[in-house]
Amino acid sequence: MKRLLVGLMLCAGLAAQAEETQELPVLFQDDFTKGADRWEPSDPAAWKVIDTPKGKAFSQFGKSKYNPPHRSPFNFALVKDVSVGDFILDAQCQSTIKDYNHRDMCLFFGYQDAAHFYYVHLGKKTDDHANQIFIVNNEPRKKISTKTTDGTNWDDAWHHIRIVRKVGDGTIEVYYDDLKTPVMTATDKTFTWGRVGVGSFDDTGNWTDIKLRGVKAEKK
Repeated sequence: MKRLLVGLMLCAGLAAQAEETQELPVLFQDDFTKGADRWEPSDPAAWKVIDTPKGKAFSQFGKSKYNPPHRSPFNFALVKDVSVGDFILDAQCQSTIKDYNHRDMCLFFGYQDAAHFYYVHLGKKTDDHANQIFIVNNEPRKKISTKTTDGTNWDDAWHHIRIVRKVGDGTIEVYYDDLKTPVMTATDKTFTWGRVGVGSFDDTGNWTDIKLRGVKAEKK
């Protein structure tokens, strides 16, 4: 009986999560079949739309000539003209760099300006500066993860990444392929609104099938 109750509670939780995902309205989605005019890269010369076996993709193929005001990622592209509070961001991504310990891809959110934002670093091997959730708050990036893994097992395949953000209680959840159990979590209420984006700290990669569900938020 106890196992049955636990199973029912788990199913109810997953159902609630699925329902919540559906309830948030779609604010933005892009498969790059119409180009990338809805994006603002840190260095436009390092990004281009390409053809892949999966379809069109936005490729960050070179090093960005961008110098952030504080230690933080160099390579990113932000969605134009959309700021959100609560949100669920889904994306398909493919790492294209030669394998090494800090091979990474990143997602950005709560972006207010170049010195104030969050980002998720999905790195091959975990340490204090890799495979963590970070905040940039007018100083070099700072780890805020309360949970992570030993590393993100990058290969040359495509992977599904999801971020779930709730500003009310400050929760941040990051999913990698398995959309039931987060690989990273954090709790932080510093930034309650901002733009979202994709990229890498200093590597290369491709992105497509990006969908943003959420609640629009005005700049404060």
